[in-house]
Amino acid sequence: MSNDDRGRTGPSSRRKFLVAGGAAAFAGLAGCSGGSGESGDAGAGLDGGDGSDGGDGSDGSDGGDSGEPGDPMLRDASEFEYANPNWEENNYLLTAVAENDYFQGSATDLENMRNRDIDEVAHGEPPRELPDDESDWVDPDPLVFVDKPGESGQAQFQETIQPMMDRIEETTGRSVRWQPVDSNAASVEALRSGRAHLGNVSTGTTAFAVNLGGAVPFADPISPTGQFGYRLLAITRADMDEIQSVRDFPDYDVTHTEPASNSGNQAPSALFDQYFDVTPGEDYEVEFSGGHDQSGRGIFVGDYDCGPICSTCLDDLIQANDDMSYDDFKVVWASNPFPPGPVVHRYNLHPDIVEGIKEAYIETDWTGTDYAEQTGEAEYVPIDYKTVFNDIMVIQRYNGVEYESGNL
Repeated sequence: MSNDDRGRTGPSSRRKFLVAGGAAAFAGLAGCSGGSGESGDAGAGLDGGDGSDGGDGSDGSDGGDSGEPGDPMLRDASEFEYANPNWEENNYLLTAVAENDYFQGSATDLENMRNRDIDEVAHGEPPRELPDDESDWVDPDPLVFVDKPGESGQAQFQETIQPMMDRIEETTGRSVRWQPVDSNAASVEALRSGRAHLGNVSTGTTAFAVNLGGAVPFADPISPTGQFGYRLLAITRADMDEIQSVRDFPDYDVTHTEPASNSGNQAPSALFDQYFDVTPGEDYEVEFSGGHDQSGRGIFVGDYDCGPICSTCLDDLIQANDDMSYDDFKVVWASNPFPPGPVVHRYNLHPDIVEGIKEAYIETDWTGTDYAEQTGEAEYVPIDYKTVFNDIMVIQRYNGVEYESGNL
């Protein structure tokens, strides 16, 4: 639900104190210049114009398909520029995002994250080291692989990733048991308790898994087409002509996904505040849908008017539902890429097993396989948590996140 007074109640206290060097901390995430490794000055110009008056329609926009007056900021897909969508002046149907392969970033974006000169983690603790005392090492059989909660059928997903489970068995000499969970908190708890030894965690959950679960992130995937990660999209329905910017969100019913979700809550809580002067929880009431599928579906049917969502999650949702299409949604802003959730192992797992797990992921080329086609993951590259996930930790620090199980 929107704020009762439909307006601002005063400046957020967070706006007074910018972290990690001020707005520069978020510059690479602003979504002004897009991906392909050219996002270093993405924050430039975001304070120009209020993005909410829509202009006068003299720029060639056809005003959309919803009749007069239409959205004068709406542009045709052919006008979309990958390197600079210029969200301050443009809206696009989700079709433009799809046709221009803008759901993800590039492998160059990942390389830029990996090569950042960062000495220590931005928030919380670094991953735990392997204990010096070998008696503290664990050498389990079977290895339990815990997965992040899925938004599709468990049996179908298990079949999809079975080739990876088989490969881990080959490289480690241990049997592998796949363990689904119904929440991010359950993933972290399985790692913390030692009931799980490796697995996938979501982007927003990664720091919780490191600080609470003893997880060590070691790899991230690249798609068969060389793409990487995902974006935060600020979306509404295609016929919502009045919503032309995140600045318009306080006047409408806004949904976030889950508290710990990066693109569904943590990133918009920071970036909307920094770049649009809109503070979720102050300028509009945050209503959690329970997940990206639920947010996408809820906006589609009119339960909500708008909200932040993971780009690849929305793409998957539309692909899986014949009653939905890209033309049903409008994008009023998109961030630059975030890293996807990493592959992790428990810190005290026997180093010989860790070596085998890394061989299965990092040294195996899945290009051209059914696994790559079905998962969208053709290769895995090694990562350093403190560099690749720096943006996530900066956002969570900005939001005052404490790594406690109750915050998941």
